[in-house]
Formats: sequence, C-alpha cells, structure tokens
Amino acid sequence: MTGITDFDALRHAMAENSEQPEGPARNARAEQLLAEAEKLGIPLAVIEALGHQLKVYNYSSEKDKMFVPFARLLRMWDEHPEDFDAYETHSLHWVFKWMSAGMLDQPHIPLASVEKWLGEMEHRYRLAGHSERAVRSAEFSVAAHIGDLDRAERAYAAWLAADRDRMADCHACELHRQGTWQVRRGRDAEALELWRPVLEGEYTCAHEPHTVLASSLAPLVRLGRTEEARANHLRGFRLVRPMESMRGAYADHVEFCALTGNEARGLELLAERPAYFTDTGQPRSRLDFLAVVTLLTDRLTELGLGEQRVPGPADRTWKARELAAHARAEALELAERFDRRNGSSYVGERVRARMAQRPLVKRLPLGVRTAGVRIPAQPSAAVPDADTEPDLPELIAEARRLSDTLQPYALEAWAAVARAAEGVELDARDRAEIADHEAMGSGPEGAALFRRAAELYAEAGDPGEALAAHARAAYVRALAGEVDEALTAVAGPYDEILALYAEDGTGVRQTASVLMSRARILMRRMHEGAEGAAFDAEQAVRELLALVDGHTGDDVRLASRAAEGQAMLAELAEHAGDAQTAAELFGRAVERFVGAGLPWFAVEYEVRVAAFAHERGDMAEAERALRAALEHGGAYVEATGRAQLHLQLAEVVGGRGEVREAAEHALEAAHWADEAGRSATLGAWARHQLGGFLLRQGRFAEAAEVLESALADLSAETHGDGAIVQTQWWLGDCLSELGEHRAAAERRLQAAEIARHWPEQQDHATLAHLAAEALGQAELPAEADRAYARAGDLWRTLGNVHGLVRALRARAWLALGTEAGADGARELMAEAVEVCATARASADDVEARFRLTGELGHTHRQFGDLLARSVPEDVEDTEIRAAFTEALVQMTRAVVVFGELGDDALHSRTGAELAAGWLEADLGRPEAAVARARAVLATYEGADPTDETAEARRAEATQMLELGEG
Repeated sequence: MTGITDFDALRHAMAENSEQPEGPARNARAEQLLAEAEKLGIPLAVIEALGHQLKVYNYSSEKDKMFVPFARLLRMWDEHPEDFDAYETHSLHWVFKWMSAGMLDQPHIPLASVEKWLGEMEHRYRLAGHSERAVRSAEFSVAAHIGDLDRAERAYAAWLAADRDRMADCHACELHRQGTWQVRRGRDAEALELWRPVLEGEYTCAHEPHTVLASSLAPLVRLGRTEEARANHLRGFRLVRPMESMRGAYADHVEFCALTGNEARGLELLAERPAYFTDTGQPRSRLDFLAVVTLLTDRLTELGLGEQRVPGPADRTWKARELAAHARAEALELAERFDRRNGSSYVGERVRARMAQRPLVKRLPLGVRTAGVRIPAQPSAAVPDADTEPDLPELIAEARRLSDTLQPYALEAWAAVARAAEGVELDARDRAEIADHEAMGSGPEGAALFRRAAELYAEAGDPGEALAAHARAAYVRALAGEVDEALTAVAGPYDEILALYAEDGTGVRQTASVLMSRARILMRRMHEGAEGAAFDAEQAVRELLALVDGHTGDDVRLASRAAEGQAMLAELAEHAGDAQTAAELFGRAVERFVGAGLPWFAVEYEVRVAAFAHERGDMAEAERALRAALEHGGAYVEATGRAQLHLQLAEVVGGRGEVREAAEHALEAAHWADEAGRSATLGAWARHQLGGFLLRQGRFAEAAEVLESALADLSAETHGDGAIVQTQWWLGDCLSELGEHRAAAERRLQAAEIARHWPEQQDHATLAHLAAEALGQAELPAEADRAYARAGDLWRTLGNVHGLVRALRARAWLALGTEAGADGARELMAEAVEVCATARASADDVEARFRLTGELGHTHRQFGDLLARSVPEDVEDTEIRAAFTEALVQMTRAVVVFGELGDDALHSRTGAELAAGWLEADLGRPEAAVARARAVLATYEGADPTDETAEARRAEATQMLELGEG
C-alpha cells in the first residue's frame, strides 16, 4: 500500500507527510507509517515514526492522542536508551514539554497527575544535564492556569532567571507566553514591548508570529493603536487560517471582530471553521472558542439581530440568539470541568469575564468586504429619538429653530413633531410647517403636500409663505422632468409675490424663496438645452441676488440664498465654457456658506472646485478643496458622498507619493461604501486602490487580504477589465513576496489570460514572464518553461530583445534540471547570446546600444556560470576541463563586453573577471588567476571605502591572489 521497504523510504514518506496540511488525514497517514515502521524490525525506525506521530498530533485538533505514543517512547527509552540516536534523544526530552501542556489542556487528567508529571520532567531533565528553564516554564503554566498567582509569579521569575539551553522553547514562543502573562496582569504596553521582536520578524517559528499577532489585537485596541491592530488582524488571520491546530489564536481574531464593530466578519470566520465548534481533542482551545462565540452572538442579539441566521455546529441551523445560549452553556460546562479538576473557580471567572466584554470601539474599518449580514449603523445623537421626545410645544420650538437656521436633521425634527401631534388639534401655522417639511422630504412626490402647506399658510394669514410653498410645488414638477409646466406654474406666484412685496405685504425671506424656486426651474431648463434658457436663468439669479443683497445680516436663510445664487452663476459660467470664472464663483459660494455658519452646504461646491483644479492640473488646490469638503461636511455628508470624497483624496494624495495617508483615505472610502450598501461597486474600487497602496508600503499580507476581497466584486462591466488585471497583478506580487509562489503564478496567469485579448501586448508578456518566475520559484520547472516560452514568443513579437533574452536565459537554467539537460541549456543560452548580439549590431540609437551591450555582458556571464555548473562531479576530468574551458571563454567575453561600458559597468566587469580567475585556478593556471586578481585590485585602487561592492571585490581578489601565490 505504501511501497515502504526500507528505512530511507520511511523517512522520505514521513518528510512528505510533514508537508501536508494539518488535520485528521495527516494524522491517519502517520498512524499508517508507524505500522510500516514496525514491519522493518529496526528500533530507530519505530522511534522516529512515533516521534512523527507525536508531532502531527500536537499540530492538529487531536492533541489528546499524544499521550499513548509518548508513553511508548518513554518506555523504549527506559528499556533501551542505546536505540535512540542523538536527535531522537533530544526530541524525547523536548516532547516532555508538550506532554505537560497537553495534560493541562485535558480536564479529565487529575491535577495531582499533572503535578507528578512536572516532577518527573524536572527529574529527567536534571539527569540529562538540562537547565531548569523549561521546567520552571511548565510550572508557571500550571500555576497560571489554576489561578495560583503567587506561585505563577515565582515560577515566572525562576523561568526567566534560568539559563537558556537546547530544551528551552524558541525565543518567539517564550516571548509570546511572557507577553500573554503581562496582558493577564493588566500590563498591555509591557506585553507589546515583549512581543515587538516577534512582530517585527526577528524571531519566528512554526507558530510564530501567528499567535503573537492574534494575542496582540485586543491590547493594541485598548491602547488606541488601532491601525496596528487592523494590520495585525489582516496579516495574522492569513497565517492562522490554514492551520487547524490554532483554534485559540483563531478565537482571538473572532474576539477582535466582536469588540471592534466587525460582527459580520466575525460570522464569516465562524463559517470557515465549523469543526471548531465540536472538535474535542483540545478542550482548552475549544473553551476559548466557545467563549468568543458567545461574545459575538450576544453582541448581535444586543444589536437587534437575535433572529439572524448564523453559522454554528453543523447538526442544525442556528439563529444568533440560539447560538449564544448554546455556546454559553457549553463554555460554562467546560469551564466548570476545569475548575473542578483544579479545585478553584479561576477558569470560570475568566471565561465569564471574556464573554461579558464590551466593544472597545464603535467601528474599526478593516478594508475587507464582509458578505452576508449587515450590521445596522448606530443612530447619531443629533437625531431626535422618538422614545425620549420632550412634550409637543418643546418639539415644535426645537424643530422651528432647526429649520429657521437650516440645521441638519430639521426634517427629522418636524417628523418627530408630526408623530407627537397625532390626535392633537394644532393651529394652521403649525400644521402648515409640518406639511411643508414633510413635502421637502418627499422628493418629486411632494407637490401635493406643498400645495396643502400653501393652503394652511394662507389660512394662518401668511400669504407670502403660501406663495413660497406654491413655488416649491412648481419646482418639484421640474425635478420630475416637467420643466415647462413648472415654469408655467411658478409664473403666478412670482408675479404675486413681487406685487405683495412692493406693498409691504410680505418680507424679503418669502420673496427670495419664490425667486429662488423660479431660478432653480430656469436652471433646469438651461441644463436641458432650451434656447435662450441660459440668459433667462442668469437674469433670474441676478434678480434674486439684487433682492437679498444688503438684507442677509444674521438671517442664515437669506445668506444661503445669496450663496446658492453665486453657485448658480458658477454653473452658468461653466455652461458657457468659462471654467476659470466658474471655479472662482463656486469658491465664493463656499465662502458664503461657511461664513453663514452652514459649512455642510459648501461640500458640493468644494467638490466642484476640486474638479476644476484637477482638470487644469492644480493638484494642490484639488487636494485643498477635497479636504475642505470633508471638513465642512463632517458627519452630515451621506455615506456615499464620504466614500467618494475619501477615494478622490486617496488618488490625489497617492499621486504625490504619500501612500500611507492615501491608504488611510482608501480604507475610509471602502468603509463608507460598505455603509452605503455599495460594496460591490464603489467599495470594490476603493479596496482595489487600498491594496495597491498597501503593496507600495511593503505590507504584503494586508494587501493580499484586501486585494482578494476586492476581486470578489470587481467586474469588467462595472470597473473595467484593466482593474481586474491590475488587482490580479498586485496580488501576484504580494503572494510572491509572501513565499506563496504557486498561488502568485496562478494570479499572474489569470491576469495574463485577460490581457491576452488586448490590442497592446506589453502587459500580457510581462505577466507571462512574472508567472514563469513564480512557477520556477514554486519548483515547477516544466510549467515554468512553458510560461517562459510563451513570454519569449510575446517579447519576440513586440521586438523587446531584453525580455526575450531574459526568458531564454531563464529557460536555459531550468533545462539543467529537466530531460533537456546540459545540451538543451547550452542551446538556449547560445540563442540568447545570438539574439542579443544581433540586436546590438543593428541598433542605431546610442542609448539602446548601450543597454543591449550590458544585456549581452550579463548573458555571456550567465552562459559561463551555466557551463561551469552543468558538469556532474562524478564525470572524467577531461569532461570537467572541457566544460570549464568553454565556461572561461564565455566569462572572458563578458569581461570584454562589460569593459566597453567603462565605469558604468565596473562592478559587473570585475565580478566576471574574478569568476574567470577562479576558472583559471580550477584549470591549473595559477599565474593567469593571479593576473586577473591583480587587475581587479588595480581597478579598485583608491576606491571609496564605503562602497560595499568594491570592498567585497577587493577581498575576493586578495583571497585569489594569496591562493595563487601560496
């Protein structure tokens, strides 16, 4: 079944199994391999197979299976220690630590047994001559788990004081556990300082920085370092996701989502790991998971989503409220088992505290889209709450104050009045204002309500306001597309209000309202292209401005009319093609709105100013205007508008190289697009941009998460296939930097397939070439060769000699490891030389010839290296000498070609000179090697000592000289 007939085959099979994903399948294979090992009749084979089984059990959800193979190993050690080699002896003692932690994780193992095992570990470590460090670390874990804090502190101090030796956990794991203790003791900042070397990549291991990234999330948010927390979540979850054994760290990510307003993402995390609800191999990590499931689903219930369907154990469908109750009961039952074993209430207290946590921030945008449940936004405190409304007269007074001063939420305030007034007899004026404001919130459907308001204003003895309401009704018709009818409808109120105003029968405010409605209708007519409409509209706007000029004072309504009038003149200038005047007039409108204390009305016009600035290339002014729009709008700009403003700012700021700030704006844009329900359109574009900005900062894991999220929504119809290609391209770059070369190649090939249909093939060729590089790094030589061949054909078609030559060189190196062998590699490299030399000879442009000369030099150099490496060590000396002689010819040609470029290729020339020198030495020509070494030293005589390459060349030449003269 396995084909294992000897020890080497067994070792190879165990090594292959170690590379498989964590989980039951890998564990089952380890069990098979143990059975095969036992058939070999070699004690060490059984020992190694047991050790392999222990390792895969430890890194899986079946940690409880570790104890049996370890007991067998220990018995074998006690009976025949001579059967263990040095590595297995070390491994046996190393695994003692796994057993100690594993026992603590199993509540059915008595505490006395755990303590006895701790003593056994101490005894055996002492006999083996190991430090106490690992023992004291294990004792600390026991004391911390049961809540004996004094003993834990003593053991912690002893752990750190003991010498590090081969039995100590790696630096990364030790720092993780030390930091976790600091968090438990309320010292978040100290924990993060301990974790810093792990977070920065100084110390790593199989499970780090995975767990440190997860553990850091809540402390970072508590300290207000939310950007770091966001980054650690995106980066860390990517590491944790494929590792079945990391349920505890996974739980930390779910907890982070529950505490930062990302409940919907928390549900997605639960959906990815249904087995985590029920896997019983490590009860302690299951307890952690159930506790945060309770936290998350309680939060959803609190938000009014208790009936929302959520992922849970696979035996049934779950609502949030039901899963909360289930997870809580399971967690408390499990905690009680631990406490009963430990003789304390410590575990239960900590679990209850974890489940009872309150959100740390209202909402922390992550940049990735969350599908499924939408969490309702919390209402602004500025909006009147129907459950806490004051009495009706106070409501009317407040609504009137808000509407008279054009404050946000005036319509909501009048809606609250209408609710409170149901069944109450109000005077005509109050009823008129209620109807008027209901009409304002009804859009094109509000005409009838405006007419009703007009009747009530007339009944209340205010003919001017009645005419203003009629004029508003006319404007609503224009909004519905009935512009001519609207103009007819407004004619009567217009004539009447002017007559009434002339007789002092109404005020400036009411007259200005009618004139504004008429001007707005004429502006609509102008935009529809009616003949003479622009002239009529301008006359109407100037009539309005003449009326309000000198009357605004503290009347914000009149000030608003004046400001809007300036904006209308700006639109008229824009319509006439006078962009400069339009920009100036929009700027005046902004100034007037801000000066009147109405900055939120200025947002639209700041955006127009920004657009004009962008068109004329004044990016500084565009940026200023966009920033002002965000500042002026504040919390009053609707979600879509905020998304668009942040996205425009991201593009402008990113364009001048401030990619960190640009990323912040793109992140905000993605968040507000999601809030507006436009995740698949505006949100996808924002995530596309955000991923690019993160990539430019070298934040590859974060960028990959965001770009993958963007790809789920990007479409050629909405965003263009160029956006999809660019996103795949960027994602491939990220994955390559993360060492995920096969996945990087897949992304690049997907992008290349789209670009294949474009008229311009440069991107297609580049992507094919990059995919080939990734396939080569993924150790898939046949696939890489095909991709390089595809790229080479494209480069040839495009006339790109550099790309073609590099593709041929790459194929040559790949050929060495395939059936084509050394002969095939020589042919490809020779073709690369010929192509480059021919192109150089025919190049008319000086710069092109210069670049091709450098390319030719590198090709000769690589040809020499390839020839030298293509000869197996076990062939006859004559074959080796022949290959080295041929390699020396190519290396010498490289020296000559690089020499043509003078100082511009100095380091390349000396590198080839030294490589030729080593070949001379290998061929038994020490004098020639010495001559080359002296030539290099002479070249660098008086060189800048800070030039690292020059110093390295000098050192190598000196070494060659000493060997040649020795």
